Amino acid sequence: MLFKYSATDDKGAAREGTIEAVNIDIAITSLQRRGYMVTAVDPIAEHAKLFEKEFTLFEHISNKEVVMFSRQIATLFEAHVSALRVFRLLAAETDNALMGKVLNEVADDIQGGSQISTALSQHPEAFSSFYVSMVKAGEESGKLDEIFSYLAEYLDRTYEVMSKARNALIYPAFVIATFVGVMGLMMTLVIPRMSEIIIASGQEVPIYTKIVMGLSNFLTQYFALLIFFFALSTVVLWRFARTEVGARTFDELRLVIPYIGDLYKKLYLSRIADSLATMLASGISMLSALEIASDVVGSRVFKEILVNAIAEVKGGKPVSDAFGEYPQIPGVMVQMMKVGEESGSLAKILETLSKFYRREVNGAVDTLVSLIEPVMIVMLGLGVGILLAAVLIPIYNISTSI
Repeated sequence: MLFKYSATDDKGAAREGTIEAVNIDIAITSLQRRGYMVTAVDPIAEHAKLFEKEFTLFEHISNKEVVMFSRQIATLFEAHVSALRVFRLLAAETDNALMGKVLNEVADDIQGGSQISTALSQHPEAFSSFYVSMVKAGEESGKLDEIFSYLAEYLDRTYEVMSKARNALIYPAFVIATFVGVMGLMMTLVIPRMSEIIIASGQEVPIYTKIVMGLSNFLTQYFALLIFFFALSTVVLWRFARTEVGARTFDELRLVIPYIGDLYKKLYLSRIADSLATMLASGISMLSALEIASDVVGSRVFKEILVNAIAEVKGGKPVSDAFGEYPQIPGVMVQMMKVGEESGSLAKILETLSKFYRREVNGAVDTLVSLIEPVMIVMLGLGVGILLAAVLIPIYNISTSI
């Protein structure tokens, strides 16, 4: 909330301006911390911020921007710059209006007496529960600069793996959409005209040509109905996916698709190992680490495993034994975690596992991309070839019989 204030500084000079704070009490406290004697503080009407809202309406804070922020703040903390000045400086330097607004609000909260982790927790659109918990651990241990460096590296790794996996799936989706579009145009525009010529000839039509002509006729007559059905199905599936049961169903399906399921499984295992390793190395307890990891893993199947593991660890079970009860967790991961628990180097073991599964994901993505292109080209060629053969062979027969 924005407030307009009037005050006098420690030299008796009049000061006027605006300050952003959660409420009027924090605004007054923040001004007093600057050494001002406050004479008036009034809230500014929300419509005064209309243009600011328009500029930030379509803004979003990307993972890349949070990574850059984390690296910058780690460097500034290493240089012993105060937290308040760090956030003000980074807010002024960022090109993202929404990020600047968030950082200014965080700075206002810090100026009002809040801890950095508490201030960051007010902005879940930018800073996840994992991020906030890591910062809180840094505050408790006095190693905030190291924590922000850990966070930047972790987010950078996560972004790299996720973007690579996402990009690998975009290409086949584009090729399939192109294939469907080409086939649809041929079936609704080209084949009907060819069919008229074949039917007018009065010759015997081969069975495969009859199938193609019948399918073309169906698509031509019921095209609008098919579009409506497709749109309706998309909306129903989208709404179903937003429910807990639907999201769980799609997460399970994602894991059983041949090859793709294995890719996603390795991706989730990499994320679990990486987040647990980062948090344990930062001094966060195993129970808290498991709880936070369950929120960031991105799969309800694996989240359920982590939630159940929390209950078993609370009951005195080692985390390796808790993980060993689930077939989704590979035996090699369970055994390596057991070794880490026995040797007191679980964080290091998890870091090794994370690197292993990241390499596996990268290798699987590279293999998938190299296979998809020739397979899709062959499928597209076969589909178009079959359609053309189905109509051109009868037309050729007509021309030779004349």
